[in-house]
Amino acid sequence: MDLNFTTEHDAFRDEARKWLESNVPSEPLKSFDSKEGFEEHREWELKLKAGGWAMVPWPVEYGGRGADLLEWLIFEEEYYRAGAPGRVNQNGIFLLGPTIMEFGTDEQRARFLPKMASSEEVWAQGWSEPNAGSDMANIQATAILDGDEYVINGQKTWASRGAYAHWLFGMFRTDPDSKRHNGLTFILCPLDAPGVTVRPIEKLSGKAAFAEVFFDNARVKAENRLGPVNEGWSVAMATAGFERGLMLRSPARFQNTAQKLVRLFRETEASGEFIDPSVRDAVARCWMDAEAYTLNTYQTVSRLLTGGKIGAEASLNKIFWSELDIKMHELALELLGARGELLPGAPGAKGVSDWLDGYIFALAGPIYAGTNEVQRNIIAERILGLPRK
Repeated sequence: MDLNFTTEHDAFRDEARKWLESNVPSEPLKSFDSKEGFEEHREWELKLKAGGWAMVPWPVEYGGRGADLLEWLIFEEEYYRAGAPGRVNQNGIFLLGPTIMEFGTDEQRARFLPKMASSEEVWAQGWSEPNAGSDMANIQATAILDGDEYVINGQKTWASRGAYAHWLFGMFRTDPDSKRHNGLTFILCPLDAPGVTVRPIEKLSGKAAFAEVFFDNARVKAENRLGPVNEGWSVAMATAGFERGLMLRSPARFQNTAQKLVRLFRETEASGEFIDPSVRDAVARCWMDAEAYTLNTYQTVSRLLTGGKIGAEASLNKIFWSELDIKMHELALELLGARGELLPGAPGAKGVSDWLDGYIFALAGPIYAGTNEVQRNIIAERILGLPRK
């Protein structure tokens, strides 16, 4: 394996670094879980689009740069190095976008991808229901075809970005007599359609990060179906592969957190404060694990560039990065001691950064994108070949 970048890759990195250094906001944007912050992030996404950096591996005609996945990894490294804002439309560009590339029609790609890249249209993820969380095969919301429209009834909950998003992608039961993963269809739904009610769900911080969405005879055009009728499970599993295995959580995210953790450790050590020797070892392990995840991702991308696909091993990735994220934040809070309970703007919070908020979010990692318990079942059955109980 050649771990060296080509001169073309180095030139791409240099171009990305210079643009980001010149354009990243000097002050952090407000949280995109608030209406004001949501709009600030959309403005930033428009600037990315104008600069040609909105989604670098997408074709130019769909709002991308026509780069390959290796260049996308390089861009992500520079993006996090520059401290650029979080991507408000991550459900769209990192999850739904690649799915439309694979399963969508030419008309759907032309209709949805450019506005997704610029965040003119922001997408919510509509997997979960009150009785169908990680067990998506238990979905009960129905979409019954009536002429050239689907009539949708039911409820989605914990819809990420749902409070302010414009569209929702999700699965609906189009065969009322079907059971489990059969008879489900992947449909793209406008959230301003008659019969659709969006109710924000607040986090502990009071910000509306999620929403529950109710469908009461809402009518959605049949042309918004993604993939074949009653075969939405296959489409959704491809989306889940992007979510667990590559796009949603680039390694740069965890490298950045690991580097911040190392700096915090050194600052705490330099202050003369006693640190248990085991903490030093744990910090070093986290840094090594972040680098290992990076190398594994480069290996995955190399395989994809030669015609391979993301398979069940995506479940291994998901467990690894979600548990690493929690461990890094736990160590940071241990180093900060009582100060770790302060919000960044509180008196005496110098150096606290956003570790507490990051920790609270990291706790959700083993749950979203399919619980880690479910991922371990997938690994046991599909990778290790173990029998079902």
